[in-house]
Amino acid sequence: MDLTEGPGDGEDEAAGAARERRREQHGWYFYDFACSVYSTSVLTVFLGPYLTSVAKAAADARGYVHPLGIPVRAGSVFAYTVSVSVVVAVLLMPLAGAAADRTGRKKPLLAAAAYTGAAATTGMFFLDGHRYLLGALLLIVANAALSVSTVVYNAYLPQIAGPEERDAVSSRGWAFGYTSGAFVLILNLVLYSGHDSFGVSESTAVRICLASAGLWWGAFTLVPLRRLRDRRVPQSGEGAVGTGWRQLTATLRDMRKRPLTLSFLLAYLVYNDGIQTVISQASVYGSEELGLGQTTLIVAVLLVQILAVAGALAMGRMARTYGAQRTILGSLAVWTLILVAGYFLPAKAPVWFFGLAAAIGLVLGGSQALSRSLFSHLVPAGKEAEYFSAYEMSDRGLSWLGPLVFGLAYQLTGSYRDAIISLVVFFVIGSVLLARVPVRRAVAAAGNTLPERI
Repeated sequence: MDLTEGPGDGEDEAAGAARERRREQHGWYFYDFACSVYSTSVLTVFLGPYLTSVAKAAADARGYVHPLGIPVRAGSVFAYTVSVSVVVAVLLMPLAGAAADRTGRKKPLLAAAAYTGAAATTGMFFLDGHRYLLGALLLIVANAALSVSTVVYNAYLPQIAGPEERDAVSSRGWAFGYTSGAFVLILNLVLYSGHDSFGVSESTAVRICLASAGLWWGAFTLVPLRRLRDRRVPQSGEGAVGTGWRQLTATLRDMRKRPLTLSFLLAYLVYNDGIQTVISQASVYGSEELGLGQTTLIVAVLLVQILAVAGALAMGRMARTYGAQRTILGSLAVWTLILVAGYFLPAKAPVWFFGLAAAIGLVLGGSQALSRSLFSHLVPAGKEAEYFSAYEMSDRGLSWLGPLVFGLAYQLTGSYRDAIISLVVFFVIGSVLLARVPVRRAVAAAGNTLPERI
């Protein structure tokens, strides 16, 4: 017994640990705050319609461009590029996850991926004229970098939040992201709608909005890099990069021992493919099929961002009452109704489009935040980054099928309505697969503490 230790020392140590955990959580929230602007302003609002217009300017008389000699409809370029970007991410994310767990040095990996993506996004300022190939290349780099950085970012969640608080912490992270997305989108709306008064063309205003997302991403990444800390892991004599793919093989073998975790990943892969495709193709659908102007699209996405903050927090509270699995299933039913309603939306009717945007906002953040926190319960301790690389492959890395289906549907029919309704199958099949996962048994099989509600 240490007689020099006072009765309050243990309490002081516990209070200090709690303060340090809250400090890390607040820093962790800010990476969502940093990178969500890319997802909102670039991927959801500006780049799809703008890259499509650049591709159309470079198209031949039949409306086709010919990258690498392959005839592609100009209207499908953006969707196909998103598909290529996630295939590239598949090759990089497992290596990043294995390296993060093997070395314990998550922050350098987070910094490298974040600033690669931020630099590619800033470079979109130079996308003009007929440079659709430059736009496609920068989109591939930025999307892949975002996916890699998110692998490392998500892997912090089990380390900075206990089982009972993960739904709330994950939901707050998404809320931070949607808050920043809404704020920057307001600034974008001011610049875009008043570009003449600022003395710039419409095209230049769009390119400024694209580049500013990259600058924002890079600037606010400094906050998590200062507050998050690396955890020491036992060092081996092998370099993490050299063993990354071998470790990935071992991770896949390990995951085969946890079929319930794999069952959740399969369900998530399917329904999240639909979510990601709706997000990335909504502005193209609004502009090309519904004939809505860019200002209308910006206001609609701004509405999504504002309501997504409330939706993420509200669904986090619902999960405490009904459990994360049931709450996610309810959101997937709403997603299905959204797509059916979207198919029947009349053209040139902004009010109806705003109503659809409001519905998307209410379920978007919560369905993603609760999926992330639910998966964190299914990850064995010490393998967070490796397992989250598989999760991110489901989130972005394997979400190539939705954009591909969307692009092919338009390629074959020439109708974006047929393309949007084709995505219903992802939500229906995903709901069935998720409902069949016994999550309480899955948590126990991963060796984790079972929360009261899940």
